[in-house]
Amino acid sequence: DPLSRWFQVVLRVLFPLRRAMYTSMMSVKQAMLSERQLIGSLRTYIDHETQRLEDIKRFYSKVSAFHNGMYNELATALANPLVAFTLIKRLQSEWPNLVYSYEAEENLQALRVGYKQLESSLPKLEDLQGAAQGLMRLQDVYALQVEGLVRGHFQRVSNGNTVDIYKPPVSTPLSGDDCFLVGKVAYDVEDYYHSVQWLEEAVRLFRGMSWSPEHEGTLEDALDHLAFSHFKAGNISSALSLSLELLRRDPSNKRVLQNVEKYEKLLVARPSLSSGSVLKRPSSTYLRTRNAYERLCQTQGSQPKLYENPSLFCDYFTNGSPGLLLQPMKRELVSLQPYVVLFHDFVTAAEAQNIRDCALPGLRRSVVASGVNQTTVDYRISKSAWLKDSAHPTIIKVDQRITLLTGLNVQLPYGEHLQVVNYGIGGHYEPHFDHATSTSSPLYRLSSGNRMATFMIYLSSVEAGGSTAFIYANFSVPVVENSALFWWNLHRNGQGNGDTLHAGCPVLIGDKWVANKWVHEYGQEFQRRCSPDPEE
Repeated sequence: DPLSRWFQVVLRVLFPLRRAMYTSMMSVKQAMLSERQLIGSLRTYIDHETQRLEDIKRFYSKVSAFHNGMYNELATALANPLVAFTLIKRLQSEWPNLVYSYEAEENLQALRVGYKQLESSLPKLEDLQGAAQGLMRLQDVYALQVEGLVRGHFQRVSNGNTVDIYKPPVSTPLSGDDCFLVGKVAYDVEDYYHSVQWLEEAVRLFRGMSWSPEHEGTLEDALDHLAFSHFKAGNISSALSLSLELLRRDPSNKRVLQNVEKYEKLLVARPSLSSGSVLKRPSSTYLRTRNAYERLCQTQGSQPKLYENPSLFCDYFTNGSPGLLLQPMKRELVSLQPYVVLFHDFVTAAEAQNIRDCALPGLRRSVVASGVNQTTVDYRISKSAWLKDSAHPTIIKVDQRITLLTGLNVQLPYGEHLQVVNYGIGGHYEPHFDHATSTSSPLYRLSSGNRMATFMIYLSSVEAGGSTAFIYANFSVPVVENSALFWWNLHRNGQGNGDTLHAGCPVLIGDKWVANKWVHEYGQEFQRRCSPDPEE
């Protein structure tokens, strides 16, 4: 059928993108297992190298003891043919065997072989850059202090005071090299708002530590990048100060010397540049709604309370269906415009686990509609998989339960396959509509109309972040494990409901899984009838 063919095309497009590790916390967990294997290889290498060094120390002690013992009686000792023989043997045989030994090379080669076996499954440069961008996204959306993040704390300034917005049970401070890499990712895309903040922390930390072989950056690298970042941000005085410090460390650097001369001339010509300018965040694709989006994410669930709006209520819901009479669903009416309902305990923990397990092998980088095509984008960081109802009996049960609650026909081609999504580092989905807003959308290739309704199931809990924010309606719903959100994307007249503009807030701490069921217009003519009012 057309719908199945369309999903197969999508999967073929997604297949090469499966390695984007930073887009799924499940991929990050798999990376942890790879590092455990590498630790085992490194332990073996250390053991072998330790034994080799012990042998070298023993040889050193033997030779040193000989020379110390013969210091005052050298001529007498060498008159002894046994002493002379052992000396000649050591110099002709033992020293070359030690100096040109292949043992060190063999130990290192064994370590490299262990690494090579895992290399294809390890993070790529794209993953490092994506993870760094995820940290900067969390910094922005949740107004986190970089200084706090570096110490392993999630803090923001509120009314002049630093407050913890979340205290993780397991955390780790960042090194100067960690901060340098985050700052360099921002620097490379000319995002000096972030590069200044992260490189300043890198410089501070590098100053208090010695270089380590596993590090990529140095204090000189951090000073160089930070100086230019300050220059591009309009703070010429700081750029000059940092360049002078760098020049003291490397007096032969002609490029830095030229920068110093340029900065000095600029300050003479325009003294106002000495104070610098206020750092400005880079623009984004959702600039118009950014403030509302971030405010709703920071509240981590701000739906109206019952006592604030008497029209909202909670009840046990059967929808008049015999299938729900004995076990009605716990319904919470979250919003009237748009109409949004939260069904508590929609699935059991076992059912949620079944769905996650089924989706795991098929997870691929999530895409969005771009004209008539599908593409990956930075404003949607997650991996997803499509599950047919034949994938597991739980999928059939979920479809039947959705039909009982909504009265809608969710079978193909009127409902799409269940889409399971796992979010990555700082995983999010910026403000968007689920329904198509253009006739060129791939949704219209399905010949089943637009997406009339969304049924979104929370398959896991998160410790912080990850709320669903309805931007224009001005409320957000936190992640409630095993519950489900339902809303209408279209008015009864078939027009898109602008109030359904929504976003998946970045996951601050946790592993967020959701399952989406989208129901289309066709096949619902008698389930959701048109209204006599053409404007409704």
